[in-house]
Amino acid sequence: MGVSGPIRVVVAKPGLDGHDRGAKVIARALRDAGMEVIYTGLHQTPEQIVDTAIQEDADGIGLSILSGAHLTLCARVMELLREREAEDITVFCGGIVPEEDIARLKELGIADVFTPGTTTGSVVDWVEANLRRAG
Repeated sequence: MGVSGPIRVVVAKPGLDGHDRGAKVIARALRDAGMEVIYTGLHQTPEQIVDTAIQEDADGIGLSILSGAHLTLCARVMELLREREAEDITVFCGGIVPEEDIARLKELGIADVFTPGTTTGSVVDWVEANLRRAG
């Protein structure tokens, strides 16, 4: 049985990518939709992201990756969630992800991938549909 209350999402910028405008736009859209959002800031390691998500009792992690390191970073986040027995945390990502890498990300356990041009409303709708807490 889930925990009641607003959906809690950690929005994170893993790796060396220093461009966070998109992550901040998504964080604000989720917040404006009534969710609790924890933004980790720039240059987070997968370990820091998973630690934050567990400590914050997050329902989901949204990874914003523009650097091209999405396969490596997402794989590590998923590995850490398995190791920490926190596979109930849904992970989604957005950024510059080539179409041919999306299937591989989903094989790793990434629930969905949002590419440039995705509307904030689409992301909010997806999060509400896929991370809803039991009330």
